[in-house]
Amino acid sequence: MSTKAAAVTEKQQQDFAPSEENFEWVHAIASGHWASQAMRAAVQLSLPEHLAESRLTAAEVAEREGSDPDATFRLMRACVALRLLIADNLGRFYGTPMLAALRGDIPGSLRGYVLDVTMPSQCLAFTTLTETVLQGRCPTEAAPGSAFSAHPRGRPGEREFPEGSGSFTNTLFGDIAMLVETARVDVAVGVGGASGSLLYLLMEKDPTMRGIVLERPDLLAPAVAERDSRGLGNRVDVVGGNFVEVLPPADLYLLTFALRGWDDETCVRILRRCSEAMYPGGRVAVVELIVGEITDPGPAALLDLNRLATAPGRERSLAEYDALFRAAGLRRTSLVSASQPLYSVIEATAS
Repeated sequence: MSTKAAAVTEKQQQDFAPSEENFEWVHAIASGHWASQAMRAAVQLSLPEHLAESRLTAAEVAEREGSDPDATFRLMRACVALRLLIADNLGRFYGTPMLAALRGDIPGSLRGYVLDVTMPSQCLAFTTLTETVLQGRCPTEAAPGSAFSAHPRGRPGEREFPEGSGSFTNTLFGDIAMLVETARVDVAVGVGGASGSLLYLLMEKDPTMRGIVLERPDLLAPAVAERDSRGLGNRVDVVGGNFVEVLPPADLYLLTFALRGWDDETCVRILRRCSEAMYPGGRVAVVELIVGEITDPGPAALLDLNRLATAPGRERSLAEYDALFRAAGLRRTSLVSASQPLYSVIEATAS
């Protein structure tokens, strides 16, 4: 080996030698489930509510919750390390603003979101990630009656899903409604609309618009409840049906996180149904995270890995969405990002 080649190799080795910061970062990633599960336990023991306006000892919290005093202390001490709590020398604990974000009674609460992403089925799915990568799909995906059904809403902990989805939407997508123009929209459809939150926000912005939430028949209750709580009962129809097969005519179709759960072929079918049913001049508004270029894919790449481990479907790049639009007879007309730059509204109309 020449002296020059040896020098280059030595420099490369120096460049890739891990620093102390690298070791700390890897350690933090590897033990991340400790922190997320501690947060879940804190939520389930109602620490945000207990400490909202008072300081309490672990024994006092344990008495309220019927939990073991020593184990409660160890959990709360760990929450101090996570900056969810602070403690004084008398053994009393105080909530921090981070803990307050987990209270269930505040606007934009992340309580439901935390319960959603830390539910046992999510964690269990990642224990087989290597096998998933080897096979190209979840090992349990094809097993009828297994803990992981084909759709995340059918898994253990599904009672937490609507709350998690709602708080996620309210926290991160409150401004999406301001990005979707409704001036020429008489009828809008929330396709796979879950609780209907985005559709309802648009209707509150535009009092002349009528709406339809189209969702699986067994998942209509959250949409009905939110519709009625907002006083929109006379303007919104909540309909059970198969949106892969047929859609009602409308000016605007909202697909809020509706495509990520499906393979490309099914996405094209859904988009084609929109294209076939829309009134002249109608459009589709797709709300999704967009995976960045391979050199900088962003956090959406991690969410895509979560989908690989836990459910069918995938997160997609803008080029991949454009390909879906073309296959469905649509063309992209606009792309706008929310204040949270990971989340975008992609609009398309008939080509």
